[in-house]
Amino acid sequence: MDQAIITDYNQRALAAQNEFTRYEKLANRYSLLRLVVFGLIVLGIYFAVIYNNIFIVLGAFIALGFVFAWLVAKQSGFEKQKQYYKNLNSVTENEVAGISTRANLYDNGNGFNNDKHFYTADLDIFGNLSLFQMLNRAATFAGCSRLAAWLSKPAAKDVILKHQHAVQEIGTKNSWKLDLQARLLFAIKEPVNHLEQLITYLHFPLNLKGEAWLSKYAKIAPWLLGAAIILSWYYYPAKMLAVLIGLANMSIIFSRAAYIQKTDLIAGKIGHVLGNYAGVFEKIEQESWQADCNINLALVIKNDGTSMRIKELSILINKLNYHLNIYVGFFLNLFLLWDIRQIIAIENWKRNNRQNLENAFNVIAEFEALISISGLHINNPNWAFPGIVDDGGYTLVAQQLAHPLINTNQAVKNDYELRDTYKIDIITGSNMAGKSTFLRTIGINTVLALCGAPVCADSMQVSVITMVSYMRIKDSLNESTSTFKAELDRLQMLLAAVEGEEKIFFLIDEMLRGTNSVDKYLGSKAVIEQIISKKGVGMVATHDLQIAQLEQKYPDYIRNFYFDIQVLDGEMLFDYKIKNGECKTFNASMLLKRIGIDIEA
Repeated sequence: MDQAIITDYNQRALAAQNEFTRYEKLANRYSLLRLVVFGLIVLGIYFAVIYNNIFIVLGAFIALGFVFAWLVAKQSGFEKQKQYYKNLNSVTENEVAGISTRANLYDNGNGFNNDKHFYTADLDIFGNLSLFQMLNRAATFAGCSRLAAWLSKPAAKDVILKHQHAVQEIGTKNSWKLDLQARLLFAIKEPVNHLEQLITYLHFPLNLKGEAWLSKYAKIAPWLLGAAIILSWYYYPAKMLAVLIGLANMSIIFSRAAYIQKTDLIAGKIGHVLGNYAGVFEKIEQESWQADCNINLALVIKNDGTSMRIKELSILINKLNYHLNIYVGFFLNLFLLWDIRQIIAIENWKRNNRQNLENAFNVIAEFEALISISGLHINNPNWAFPGIVDDGGYTLVAQQLAHPLINTNQAVKNDYELRDTYKIDIITGSNMAGKSTFLRTIGINTVLALCGAPVCADSMQVSVITMVSYMRIKDSLNESTSTFKAELDRLQMLLAAVEGEEKIFFLIDEMLRGTNSVDKYLGSKAVIEQIISKKGVGMVATHDLQIAQLEQKYPDYIRNFYFDIQVLDGEMLFDYKIKNGECKTFNASMLLKRIGIDIEA
């Protein structure tokens, strides 16, 4: 654990907390001032009624209305800043928690779990205490899905290298990374499909009845009413004209209430969301990039002016929300036909700007996945970016490789070498000696390597391979599947993959556990020999020493490795280090004896 990294995060979190406190005080102060100004407006109306003088209302509304609007804008800005620094504090403290305890406020990816996938269930890719939980910094469902897709299938070599360069560059921009996370944190609380709803809304026309003449009338309505009010000062009967114009304006608003409500129902809920996304797009556009992947992603939205266009729509929707204050809404609609103006402006925006927004939101998803991986790089600076090789055979070479989900102080590092060849490694050893953990260490680091992430090793080289695992075989009452049937299904999938996929690397942990020892050995031997005939490559962990004897029959294809124990004063000591050859020491009898079962007796 790098204490300097934690210290840096703690300092950032404290600075964000101080800014949050400052803006909270400012927001509260301006909220009080708004209340005072609103009271003065009501007082102006009261005196206008007492003295029967409409100009008192007009003067109070104009003078104090501008002050009130200014205070609303200022307080709104302070509230946004307050929320931003609160989010910044949260995402920064989350990094400290992630390093210290593996805790994470982001989704753990449990929804992406699939027991029938080639490897994700066996290698702890998704779910509680998983690789996804460790990595994920995506607030949007689209971002989570993108990261899950990267972890579920190896990318092509050129894509992996592009991801590596992008991640390394973002790793030098930790302030930018945390800033973007803070701006996107709101999306965690949004419905999973909120972006789909937004896109659907943008493509769905309102078809406002009489839109053409309403658009023209809304422009002249305030001048007509204003002129009638001024004229009434000199010519008393003109008061009736002013009243009639006001009633006409309000009747137009009421007659189009269904359209206003329809727009308000959908758009009103996404106004602040769009404003938040506009800020995200702007930060991506404004950043200076060097890595090709980051440059190309930023150009998608920069060339289209996405941030400005989204901000325009957000402003229009927020203006429509002014009517949520019944008094403000009444005066705005009376003089300006405010709601009509805004829904027409929103529809015009939709007609002119709805194209290509799907691509823009895909950019955010891509950056969230890259940010997630870059966090792993920033928080673990000693981890290595692997070399991606494209030899004719299989390459998987690693020095000082450890499991990324095991605490650094407890993880045991091992070396492994498979260089441009075709081999099956048989790994024997006693219970709890480390066989299964080693298989998972190889698998999970390979998954990281082939999505563009750093690996928990001093160095690594790997071919673009697809992992297939046979480890946690479970029965299923719902599917009427016994353990043995589940094992057969998994074996069938593995053999089909070895034959059909280009480069499969399999991980088998104790094959055919659901049957008797004779059938287990004969079946396991037959499976391995069939895999050899298909030129399959991978690892088999087993307690069965007879399987290790296959090396004598296939000396050019089978290699033997083992994990052992040492017994000192009746205590079993594990070093969890892989060694060449077959295991000679087993511990099942000692473990049984500890719980009161004496095999010899």
